[in-house]
Amino acid sequence: MDLSLNDVKGMTNLDRTKFVKDVCVPSVEVPNKNVGKSMQVFKKYLLKMEKLKPVVELEGTEEKRKVLLDPLLFETMEKLTEEQQQKLSELDIDKASFSTTKLHLEYQNFRMDDVLKAVLPEGKEGCTSYSRIGHIIHLNLKEHLMPYKNLIGEVFLDKLIGVKTVVNKSASIDSTYRNFQMEVLAGEEDFIAEVKENLCTFKFDFSKVYWNSRLCTEHERIIKLLPPNCVLFDVFAGVGPFSIPAAKVRKCRVFANDLNPSSYHWLKENVRINKVQNCQTFNLDGRQFIREQMPPFLLGNPTEPIHVTMNLPALAVEFLDAFIGLLADVKLDPLPDITVHVYSFCQESSALSEMRAKVESSLQHSFDDEQIVELVDVRDVSPKKHMLRLSFRMPWSVLTKTEVVEKPSEPKRPKLDAESP
Repeated sequence: MDLSLNDVKGMTNLDRTKFVKDVCVPSVEVPNKNVGKSMQVFKKYLLKMEKLKPVVELEGTEEKRKVLLDPLLFETMEKLTEEQQQKLSELDIDKASFSTTKLHLEYQNFRMDDVLKAVLPEGKEGCTSYSRIGHIIHLNLKEHLMPYKNLIGEVFLDKLIGVKTVVNKSASIDSTYRNFQMEVLAGEEDFIAEVKENLCTFKFDFSKVYWNSRLCTEHERIIKLLPPNCVLFDVFAGVGPFSIPAAKVRKCRVFANDLNPSSYHWLKENVRINKVQNCQTFNLDGRQFIREQMPPFLLGNPTEPIHVTMNLPALAVEFLDAFIGLLADVKLDPLPDITVHVYSFCQESSALSEMRAKVESSLQHSFDDEQIVELVDVRDVSPKKHMLRLSFRMPWSVLTKTEVVEKPSEPKRPKLDAESP
Protein backbone atom coordinates (compact mmCIF):
# COMPACT_ATOMS: atom_id res chain seq x y z
CA MET A 1 0.00 0.00 0.00
CA ASP A 2 1.45 3.33 -1.03
CA LEU A 3 1.58 5.67 1.97
CA SER A 4 3.88 8.22 0.39
CA LEU A 5 3.05 11.91 0.87
CA ASN A 6 4.49 14.41 -1.58
CA ASP A 7 4.36 17.57 0.56
CA VAL A 8 6.01 16.33 3.79
CA LYS A 9 9.42 15.22 2.49
CA GLY A 10 12.16 17.25 4.18
CA MET A 11 9.85 18.63 6.89
CA THR A 12 11.80 19.67 10.02
CA ASN A 13 8.90 20.98 12.14
CA LEU A 14 6.19 18.38 12.55
CA ASP A 15 2.90 19.45 10.96
CA ARG A 16 0.45 16.65 11.71
CA THR A 17 -2.25 18.15 9.47
CA LYS A 18 -0.14 17.34 6.40
CA PHE A 19 -0.51 13.62 6.98
CA VAL A 20 -3.72 13.01 5.07
CA LYS A 21 -4.23 10.38 2.40
CA ASP A 22 -7.08 8.43 0.80
CA VAL A 23 -6.33 4.79 -0.02
CA CYS A 24 -8.29 1.80 -1.28
CA VAL A 25 -7.92 -1.57 0.40
CA PRO A 26 -9.46 -5.01 -0.17
CA SER A 27 -12.40 -5.79 2.08
CA VAL A 28 -14.87 -8.61 2.62
CA GLU A 29 -18.39 -8.67 4.02
CA VAL A 30 -18.85 -11.37 6.64
CA PRO A 31 -22.03 -12.41 8.48
CA ASN A 32 -21.80 -11.28 12.11
CA LYS A 33 -22.07 -14.80 13.44
CA ASN A 34 -19.13 -15.94 11.32
CA VAL A 35 -16.63 -13.10 11.92
CA GLY A 36 -14.72 -15.01 14.60
CA LYS A 37 -14.56 -18.21 12.57
CA SER A 38 -13.44 -16.31 9.46
CA MET A 39 -10.29 -15.19 11.29
CA GLN A 40 -8.89 -18.70 10.76
CA VAL A 41 -8.45 -17.57 7.14
CA PHE A 42 -8.16 -13.78 7.37
CA LYS A 43 -5.98 -13.33 10.45
CA LYS A 44 -2.68 -13.11 8.56
CA TYR A 45 -4.17 -10.81 5.89
CA LEU A 46 -5.73 -8.19 8.21
CA LEU A 47 -4.97 -4.53 7.65
CA LYS A 48 -2.86 -3.32 10.57
CA MET A 49 -2.76 0.44 10.98
CA GLU A 50 -2.63 2.75 13.98
CA LYS A 51 -6.00 3.68 15.51
CA LEU A 52 -7.87 1.68 12.87
CA LYS A 53 -9.85 -1.47 13.60
CA PRO A 54 -9.67 -4.14 10.88
CA VAL A 55 -13.29 -5.20 11.54
CA VAL A 56 -15.83 -2.39 11.15
CA GLU A 57 -19.59 -1.90 11.05
CA LEU A 58 -21.23 -2.22 7.63
CA GLU A 59 -23.46 0.69 6.71
CA GLY A 60 -27.10 -0.16 6.06
CA THR A 61 -27.14 -3.51 7.84
CA GLU A 62 -26.54 -4.97 11.26
CA GLU A 63 -26.29 -8.52 9.96
CA LYS A 64 -22.83 -8.23 8.46
CA ARG A 65 -19.46 -6.64 9.23
CA LYS A 66 -16.66 -5.56 6.96
CA VAL A 67 -13.16 -7.00 7.36
CA LEU A 68 -10.36 -4.80 6.02
CA LEU A 69 -7.40 -6.55 4.40
CA ASP A 70 -3.85 -5.49 3.63
CA PRO A 71 -3.34 -5.03 -0.14
CA LEU A 72 0.30 -6.07 0.22
CA LEU A 73 -0.73 -9.42 1.69
CA PHE A 74 -4.08 -10.19 0.05
CA GLU A 75 -4.78 -10.18 -3.69
CA THR A 76 -8.00 -12.05 -4.56
CA MET A 77 -10.05 -14.94 -3.25
CA GLU A 78 -8.73 -17.08 -6.09
CA LYS A 79 -5.21 -16.74 -4.68
CA LEU A 80 -6.26 -18.49 -1.46
CA THR A 81 -5.73 -22.22 -1.06
CA GLU A 82 -8.57 -24.60 -1.89
CA GLU A 83 -8.87 -25.41 1.80
CA GLN A 84 -9.22 -21.72 2.68
CA GLN A 85 -11.79 -21.15 -0.07
CA GLN A 86 -13.78 -24.14 1.16
CA LYS A 87 -13.73 -22.79 4.71
CA LEU A 88 -15.04 -19.42 3.52
CA SER A 89 -17.78 -21.08 1.50
CA GLU A 90 -18.96 -22.85 4.65
CA LEU A 91 -19.16 -19.41 6.32
CA ASP A 92 -21.37 -17.95 3.55
CA ILE A 93 -18.46 -15.98 2.07
CA ASP A 94 -18.00 -16.10 -1.69
CA LYS A 95 -16.36 -14.07 -4.45
CA ALA A 96 -19.22 -11.57 -4.38
CA SER A 97 -18.46 -10.82 -0.73
CA PHE A 98 -15.17 -9.17 -1.70
CA SER A 99 -14.78 -5.56 -2.81
CA THR A 100 -12.58 -2.55 -2.09
CA THR A 101 -13.07 0.10 0.57
CA LYS A 102 -11.84 3.67 0.50
CA LEU A 103 -10.18 4.82 3.70
CA HIS A 104 -9.36 8.36 4.77
CA LEU A 105 -6.10 8.25 6.70
CA GLU A 106 -4.83 10.95 9.04
CA TYR A 107 -1.67 11.37 11.15
CA GLN A 108 -2.99 9.12 13.91
CA ASN A 109 -3.29 6.23 11.43
CA PHE A 110 0.31 6.30 10.23
CA ARG A 111 2.85 4.11 12.03
CA MET A 112 6.04 5.67 13.33
CA ASP A 113 8.13 4.08 10.57
CA ASP A 114 5.73 5.32 7.90
CA VAL A 115 5.87 8.90 9.21
CA LEU A 116 9.66 8.96 9.35
CA LYS A 117 9.99 7.38 5.91
CA ALA A 118 7.62 9.97 4.48
CA VAL A 119 9.46 12.90 6.06
CA LEU A 120 13.16 12.13 5.98
CA PRO A 121 15.12 12.54 2.73
CA GLU A 122 15.70 9.43 0.64
CA GLY A 123 18.43 7.28 2.18
CA LYS A 124 18.30 9.13 5.52
CA GLU A 125 15.52 7.20 7.21
CA GLY A 126 17.83 5.21 9.50
CA CYS A 127 16.70 6.33 12.95
CA THR A 128 14.39 3.53 14.04
CA SER A 129 17.02 2.02 16.36
CA TYR A 130 16.49 3.18 19.92
CA SER A 131 16.66 2.11 23.54
CA ARG A 132 13.76 2.34 25.94
CA ILE A 133 14.46 2.98 29.60
CA GLY A 134 11.14 3.12 31.42
CA HIS A 135 9.34 6.21 30.09
CA ILE A 136 12.50 7.46 28.33
CA ILE A 137 13.44 6.85 24.70
CA HIS A 138 17.18 7.14 24.09
CA LEU A 139 18.33 7.88 20.54
CA ASN A 140 21.84 8.16 19.15
CA LEU A 141 21.22 10.18 15.99
CA LYS A 142 23.81 10.42 13.26
CA GLU A 143 24.96 13.85 12.11
CA HIS A 144 22.87 13.80 8.93
CA LEU A 145 19.67 13.48 11.01
CA MET A 146 20.35 16.41 13.35
CA PRO A 147 18.27 18.91 11.31
CA TYR A 148 15.27 16.63 11.93
CA LYS A 149 15.99 15.81 15.58
CA ASN A 150 13.03 17.66 17.12
CA LEU A 151 10.59 16.24 14.58
CA ILE A 152 11.94 12.75 15.23
CA GLY A 153 11.50 13.29 18.96
CA GLU A 154 7.89 14.40 18.53
CA VAL A 155 7.07 11.38 16.38
CA PHE A 156 8.52 8.96 18.94
CA LEU A 157 6.58 10.73 21.69
CA ASP A 158 3.36 10.49 19.67
CA LYS A 159 3.66 6.92 18.51
CA LEU A 160 5.08 4.94 21.46
CA ILE A 161 2.72 4.25 24.33
CA GLY A 162 3.89 5.32 27.79
CA VAL A 163 6.77 7.47 26.54
CA LYS A 164 7.15 10.86 28.25
CA THR A 165 10.72 11.85 27.38
CA VAL A 166 12.82 11.50 24.21
CA VAL A 167 16.55 12.22 24.48
CA ASN A 168 19.50 12.13 22.14
CA LYS A 169 23.05 11.29 23.16
CA SER A 170 25.07 14.47 22.57
CA ALA A 171 28.56 13.40 23.70
CA SER A 172 30.60 10.23 24.13
CA ILE A 173 30.38 8.18 27.32
CA ASP A 174 32.65 9.33 30.12
CA SER A 175 34.77 6.27 30.89
CA THR A 176 35.13 7.19 34.57
CA TYR A 177 31.47 7.49 35.55
CA ARG A 178 29.98 5.93 32.39
CA ASN A 179 27.41 8.66 31.83
CA PHE A 180 26.99 11.00 28.88
CA GLN A 181 25.50 14.36 28.02
CA MET A 182 22.05 14.24 26.50
CA GLU A 183 19.61 16.59 24.86
CA VAL A 184 15.86 16.45 25.36
CA LEU A 185 14.22 16.32 21.93
CA ALA A 186 10.61 16.06 23.05
CA GLY A 187 8.50 15.67 26.16
CA GLU A 188 9.28 16.23 29.82
CA GLU A 189 12.74 16.73 31.29
CA ASP A 190 12.20 13.78 33.62
CA PHE A 191 15.18 11.42 33.87
CA ILE A 192 14.14 9.34 36.89
CA ALA A 193 13.42 6.00 35.25
CA GLU A 194 12.12 2.71 36.58
CA VAL A 195 12.95 -0.55 34.80
CA LYS A 196 12.10 -4.17 35.53
CA GLU A 197 14.72 -6.78 34.67
CA ASN A 198 15.51 -10.29 35.91
CA LEU A 199 12.65 -10.23 38.43
CA CYS A 200 13.98 -7.03 40.00
CA THR A 201 13.06 -3.35 39.88
CA PHE A 202 15.71 -0.73 39.13
CA LYS A 203 15.21 2.97 39.71
CA PHE A 204 17.79 5.59 38.72
CA ASP A 205 18.52 8.99 37.20
CA PHE A 206 19.34 8.13 33.60
CA SER A 207 21.16 11.45 33.12
CA LYS A 208 23.73 10.63 35.82
CA VAL A 209 24.30 6.87 35.67
CA TYR A 210 24.98 4.18 33.07
CA TRP A 211 22.18 1.92 31.93
CA ASN A 212 22.00 0.02 28.65
CA SER A 213 18.86 -1.98 27.95
CA ARG A 214 20.73 -3.95 25.28
CA LEU A 215 22.73 -5.63 28.07
CA CYS A 216 19.64 -7.30 29.54
CA THR A 217 20.54 -10.65 27.93
CA GLU A 218 24.08 -10.50 29.27
CA HIS A 219 22.87 -9.63 32.76
CA GLU A 220 20.59 -12.68 32.61
CA ARG A 221 23.42 -14.91 31.33
CA ILE A 222 25.63 -14.01 34.27
CA ILE A 223 22.84 -14.41 36.83
CA LYS A 224 22.04 -17.90 35.52
CA LEU A 225 25.73 -18.77 35.51
CA LEU A 226 26.16 -17.93 39.22
CA PRO A 227 25.77 -20.96 41.50
CA PRO A 228 23.10 -20.45 44.17
CA ASN A 229 24.52 -19.11 47.44
CA CYS A 230 27.88 -18.23 45.90
CA VAL A 231 29.73 -14.97 46.57
CA LEU A 232 29.81 -12.10 44.06
CA PHE A 233 32.22 -9.17 44.04
CA ASP A 234 30.79 -6.65 41.56
CA VAL A 235 33.63 -4.19 40.94
CA PHE A 236 31.76 -1.76 38.66
CA ALA A 237 28.24 -2.43 39.87
CA GLY A 238 26.45 0.62 38.47
CA VAL A 239 22.91 0.67 39.83
CA GLY A 240 22.99 -3.09 40.40
CA PRO A 241 21.92 -5.07 37.29
CA PHE A 242 24.25 -7.92 38.33
CA SER A 243 24.29 -7.41 42.10
CA ILE A 244 20.59 -7.04 42.89
CA PRO A 245 19.32 -10.18 41.07
CA ALA A 246 22.37 -12.15 42.23
CA ALA A 247 21.38 -11.39 45.81
CA LYS A 248 17.61 -11.59 45.38
CA VAL A 249 17.19 -14.42 42.88
CA ARG A 250 20.32 -16.56 43.35
CA LYS A 251 20.63 -15.82 47.09
CA CYS A 252 24.28 -14.92 46.70
CA ARG A 253 26.26 -12.91 49.18
CA VAL A 254 27.16 -9.75 47.27
CA PHE A 255 29.79 -7.04 47.62
CA ALA A 256 28.78 -4.29 45.17
CA ASN A 257 30.90 -1.26 44.35
CA ASP A 258 30.77 1.77 42.07
CA LEU A 259 32.90 4.92 41.94
CA ASN A 260 30.13 7.14 40.54
CA PRO A 261 28.41 8.76 43.57
CA SER A 262 25.08 8.84 41.73
CA SER A 263 25.33 5.15 40.80
CA TYR A 264 26.20 4.37 44.41
CA HIS A 265 23.15 6.32 45.61
CA TRP A 266 20.80 4.42 43.30
CA LEU A 267 22.54 1.11 44.00
CA LYS A 268 21.66 1.55 47.67
CA GLU A 269 18.15 2.63 46.75
CA ASN A 270 17.67 -0.48 44.60
CA VAL A 271 18.87 -2.67 47.45
CA ARG A 272 16.11 -1.09 49.52
CA ILE A 273 13.42 -1.27 46.82
CA ASN A 274 14.08 -4.97 46.19
CA LYS A 275 14.32 -5.74 49.92
CA VAL A 276 17.73 -7.35 49.48
CA GLN A 277 19.40 -8.34 52.75
CA ASN A 278 22.69 -9.86 51.65
CA CYS A 279 24.27 -7.07 49.59
CA GLN A 280 26.93 -4.72 50.94
CA THR A 281 27.55 -1.55 48.92
CA PHE A 282 30.72 0.50 48.47
CA ASN A 283 31.65 3.81 46.83
CA LEU A 284 35.32 3.17 46.02
CA ASP A 285 37.74 3.14 43.13
CA GLY A 286 37.79 -0.34 41.58
CA ARG A 287 41.36 -1.13 42.64
CA GLN A 288 40.74 0.09 46.16
CA PHE A 289 37.62 -2.05 46.38
CA ILE A 290 39.48 -5.20 45.26
CA ARG A 291 42.47 -4.63 47.51
CA GLU A 292 40.53 -3.61 50.62
CA GLN A 293 37.45 -5.86 50.51
CA MET A 294 38.59 -9.16 48.99
CA PRO A 295 41.58 -10.11 51.24
CA PRO A 296 39.65 -10.02 54.55
CA PHE A 297 36.95 -12.18 53.01
CA LEU A 298 39.40 -14.66 51.46
CA LEU A 299 41.36 -14.96 54.70
CA GLY A 300 38.19 -16.29 56.29
CA ASN A 301 38.69 -19.48 54.24
CA PRO A 302 35.41 -19.32 52.31
CA THR A 303 34.17 -22.60 50.86
CA GLU A 304 31.63 -21.03 48.49
CA PRO A 305 32.55 -20.35 44.84
CA ILE A 306 33.55 -16.72 44.33
CA HIS A 307 32.69 -14.76 41.19
CA VAL A 308 33.97 -11.32 40.21
CA THR A 309 32.20 -9.18 37.60
CA MET A 310 34.10 -6.30 35.98
CA ASN A 311 31.76 -4.57 33.53
CA LEU A 312 33.59 -1.44 32.47
CA PRO A 313 34.62 -2.36 28.92
CA ALA A 314 36.73 0.72 28.25
CA LEU A 315 38.97 0.20 31.30
CA ALA A 316 38.14 -2.99 33.23
CA VAL A 317 41.11 -5.04 31.99
CA GLU A 318 43.48 -2.40 33.38
CA PHE A 319 42.09 -2.98 36.88
CA LEU A 320 43.08 -6.66 36.86
CA ASP A 321 46.50 -5.71 38.17
CA ALA A 322 44.83 -5.13 41.55
CA PHE A 323 44.75 -8.93 41.96
CA ILE A 324 48.53 -9.30 41.63
CA GLY A 325 49.99 -10.13 45.02
CA LEU A 326 46.62 -9.67 46.71
CA LEU A 327 47.44 -12.55 49.07
CA ALA A 328 51.23 -12.53 48.92
CA ASP A 329 52.88 -14.84 51.48
CA VAL A 330 49.46 -16.13 52.61
CA LYS A 331 48.70 -19.84 52.75
CA LEU A 332 45.08 -20.91 52.49
CA ASP A 333 43.63 -24.40 52.60
CA PRO A 334 41.49 -25.07 50.69
CA LEU A 335 42.34 -22.60 47.95
CA PRO A 336 39.41 -20.32 47.01
CA ASP A 337 37.68 -20.93 43.70
CA ILE A 338 37.57 -17.51 41.99
CA THR A 339 36.04 -16.94 38.55
CA VAL A 340 36.45 -13.51 36.96
CA HIS A 341 34.15 -12.11 34.27
CA VAL A 342 35.90 -9.16 32.65
CA TYR A 343 34.61 -7.06 29.75
CA SER A 344 36.50 -5.20 27.04
CA PHE A 345 36.16 -3.78 23.56
CA CYS A 346 37.87 -5.63 20.71
CA GLN A 347 37.95 -5.30 16.93
CA GLU A 348 36.64 -8.78 16.17
CA SER A 349 33.64 -10.63 17.63
CA SER A 350 35.68 -13.82 18.12
CA ALA A 351 38.90 -12.12 19.25
CA LEU A 352 39.96 -14.65 21.88
CA SER A 353 43.64 -14.04 21.20
CA GLU A 354 43.24 -10.25 21.47
CA MET A 355 41.19 -10.47 24.65
CA ARG A 356 43.43 -13.11 26.18
CA ALA A 357 46.55 -11.05 25.43
CA LYS A 358 45.04 -8.00 27.14
CA VAL A 359 44.15 -9.96 30.28
CA GLU A 360 47.48 -11.80 30.45
CA SER A 361 49.36 -8.52 30.07
CA SER A 362 47.46 -6.88 32.92
CA LEU A 363 47.83 -9.92 35.20
CA GLN A 364 51.47 -10.47 34.17
CA HIS A 365 50.59 -14.14 33.79
CA SER A 366 50.14 -16.58 30.90
CA PHE A 367 47.03 -18.71 31.19
CA ASP A 368 46.76 -22.44 30.84
CA ASP A 369 43.95 -23.27 28.42
CA GLU A 370 41.89 -24.95 31.15
CA GLN A 371 41.81 -21.68 33.09
CA ILE A 372 39.75 -20.05 30.32
CA VAL A 373 36.04 -20.64 30.97
CA GLU A 374 34.51 -18.91 27.95
CA LEU A 375 34.63 -15.95 25.58
CA VAL A 376 31.27 -14.34 24.84
CA ASP A 377 30.45 -11.79 22.15
CA VAL A 378 28.11 -9.60 24.20
CA ARG A 379 27.11 -7.10 21.50
CA ASP A 380 28.30 -5.18 18.47
CA VAL A 381 28.97 -1.54 19.32
CA SER A 382 29.95 -0.76 15.72
CA PRO A 383 31.24 -2.78 12.74
CA LYS A 384 34.77 -2.70 14.16
CA LYS A 385 34.02 -2.48 17.87
CA HIS A 386 32.69 -5.48 19.77
CA MET A 387 31.99 -5.78 23.47
CA LEU A 388 33.38 -9.11 24.68
CA ARG A 389 33.46 -10.95 27.99
CA LEU A 390 36.28 -13.26 28.98
CA SER A 391 35.50 -15.52 31.92
CA PHE A 392 38.50 -17.21 33.53
CA ARG A 393 39.57 -18.87 36.75
CA MET A 394 41.95 -16.64 38.66
CA PRO A 395 45.36 -18.38 38.95
CA TRP A 396 46.43 -18.74 42.55
CA SER A 397 49.97 -17.79 41.52
CA VAL A 398 48.74 -14.32 40.56
CA LEU A 399 47.22 -13.72 43.99
CA THR A 400 50.36 -14.85 45.82
CA LYS A 401 52.90 -13.21 43.55
CA THR A 402 55.54 -11.28 45.48
CA GLU A 403 57.46 -9.63 42.64
CA VAL A 404 55.38 -7.23 40.59
CA VAL A 405 56.62 -5.60 37.41
CA GLU A 406 55.76 -1.92 37.69
CA LYS A 407 53.79 -0.46 34.80
CA PRO A 408 54.44 3.02 33.42
CA SER A 409 52.68 5.61 35.55
CA GLU A 410 49.18 6.51 34.44
CA PRO A 411 47.39 9.84 34.70
CA LYS A 412 45.66 10.24 38.03
CA ARG A 413 41.99 9.37 38.08
CA PRO A 414 39.51 11.95 39.29
CA LYS A 415 39.16 12.18 43.03
CA LEU A 416 36.08 10.61 44.55
CA ASP A 417 33.26 13.10 44.75
CA ALA A 418 31.07 13.43 47.79
CA GLU A 419 28.31 10.85 48.05
CA SER A 420 25.00 11.76 46.45
CA PRO A 421 22.30 12.77 48.89
